[in-house]
Amino acid sequence: MANIGLELLSGAGSGRVLELDADVISIGRSPTSDVVLPEAHVSAQHARLLVGSAEVVLEDLDSANGTWVLRGEARVRLGAGATRLILADADELSFGGEAELGTRVRVRIEPDRETGQVLALRPLDELAARAETLDEAPRLRALLAALARIGSADEVDGAVGAVAEAALVLVPRATHACVLLRDDSVPASETVTHGLVPYARRVRDAQGAPSTPAQPFVIPRSLLRKVLRERAAVVIADAPNEAMSSESLLGASIYSAMGIPLWKGNEVLGVLQIDSRGAPAMFGSADVDWLGVLAANASLAVAHTRLIAKLSASQQDLKKENTFLRKRDRARPFAPEIIGESRAIKELSRQLDKVVDTRVSVLIQGETGTGKELIASALHSRSKRKDKLFVAQNCAAFPENLLESELFGHRRGAFTGATEEKKGLFEIADGGTLFLDEIGEMPRELQAKLLRALQEGEIRPVGGTTTRQVDVRIVAATNRDLELEVQAGRFREDLYYRLSTFPVRVPPLRERRDDVPLLAQHFLQRYTREFGKPVSGFSSEALSVLALHDWPGNVRELENEVQRLVIQADPGEPIGAALVSPRIRQVEGLVLGSAQAKGTLREMVDQVERQILIETLREHGNNKTATAKTLGITREGLHKKLKQLGVG
Repeated sequence: MANIGLELLSGAGSGRVLELDADVISIGRSPTSDVVLPEAHVSAQHARLLVGSAEVVLEDLDSANGTWVLRGEARVRLGAGATRLILADADELSFGGEAELGTRVRVRIEPDRETGQVLALRPLDELAARAETLDEAPRLRALLAALARIGSADEVDGAVGAVAEAALVLVPRATHACVLLRDDSVPASETVTHGLVPYARRVRDAQGAPSTPAQPFVIPRSLLRKVLRERAAVVIADAPNEAMSSESLLGASIYSAMGIPLWKGNEVLGVLQIDSRGAPAMFGSADVDWLGVLAANASLAVAHTRLIAKLSASQQDLKKENTFLRKRDRARPFAPEIIGESRAIKELSRQLDKVVDTRVSVLIQGETGTGKELIASALHSRSKRKDKLFVAQNCAAFPENLLESELFGHRRGAFTGATEEKKGLFEIADGGTLFLDEIGEMPRELQAKLLRALQEGEIRPVGGTTTRQVDVRIVAATNRDLELEVQAGRFREDLYYRLSTFPVRVPPLRERRDDVPLLAQHFLQRYTREFGKPVSGFSSEALSVLALHDWPGNVRELENEVQRLVIQADPGEPIGAALVSPRIRQVEGLVLGSAQAKGTLREMVDQVERQILIETLREHGNNKTATAKTLGITREGLHKKLKQLGVG
């Protein structure tokens, strides 16, 4: 293993030298990182070092401000484009900014050195063919009992636990045993051991029986690297008397250690590792033979239980997707329909038709309650993606770490509580549409990962090391002015331009008053059917009052008001203006004053609007600028209304 040293050249820890003995070294502002850099320009999970047997790789973890490698006169930036680079001894790293702008660290890389004398090295093709040499009856009985337990296990944890316990029974001089399995997200061709995850640890208790330790114990990674590199069983004996270079071996007082590969065909599934700690106890070639027979049978059980686990996980994913679809159908009992005949809503529908079958991202802007999710759903239902899922997520509903997991998924063990692998919404919506509401609330560090998903069509689950391709159409929505958010540094400029390829504005209800009666009738039908309460309709005065309200909460406020009116109305009776909320009945006097005017609803609404314009102009001494400001419309809009209603 290459030995890693990090010298902190700037920042809070300037002058410190860190000696590290691990395969994965996390670097970031988070206090859980292996190397903590507390400066504000450093991301919480900024980067990591992957230490292999032949090379050390620096990987940027979608940090907000990037990572630089300073090698002589060369400057290499890792970020949204290139995320990995093989390091050389004496490279300088700058986290969160180039040169003096970031936190600088110098890397020291020492070449790999052997970790003791290898007494036995048994290739894979020999491990399964040694049973004829084993004639010790007690250990043979123990082996048969162990194989029966392993074969009866239907879960990975049960199988590997039985393997670890059997190893301590078959090798009486061993004190510690651990079974490590390869993470499926790490390519089998890689020989670094960061892809091995401990699944079962066992120690010998005071009575000599295998038991689960109260605390995890150190695992000699140098031995694991030897097993993976040689693709063979390895025994290292009498370690303290050999030239040692592994701090993990010395620190754990390991006297002898053994690593046996678990394999299927030519693929190494994991490693069975045992050792003796605290007192000399050398292992021999016969111990390798016994554990080789155990591993040959255990490998098959591990492969089968992992396959069963994958099938179960797939079934769970299908159940979750079906549950999601059922919930969505219950939440949307009606097909997405844009209600309205106003000029503004017709123009919005025309804009949607232009972009419906393209792959470009759509940014829906509008005030709260205007129906941005309905517009996104209508866009999906009109497109060729309508047979796939429409998935909606409010970006303000989760904290940053949970939102990342919700969108991109996570691997088992990625963080506390991640006991199972989870599929993210990007994967669930593959082939369909993902609607990101309140996109302006997304944390800036997560925006970088979203940008990569938009640009490359690639996602990486939390805790994963490989990317996955997805085909997802992104529709985002916000009630914020994202240009101002960009200027304030709260939203990434490159993400804003990527999302706003096709911006769409949903008009507030006060700009489409003609649609209020249609929407009110639509909600009336919905809630009379939902409550099972027949209501004959609205009186003309009630509709006029509703049409003239400004509706600061827009369509959502109107829907809530109609729902309240249906509850209060008497069965079979029309809804009168008296039932309307007092805050909405502020124009009731004008409406009732126009009640003498007979005609259609539109004619009566025009009469009320005409009276409002005349009264407001009189209040402001015929000053059209002040009148327009009071009414919440532009001066040009006022002129248009005056001409339309025949007001001189």
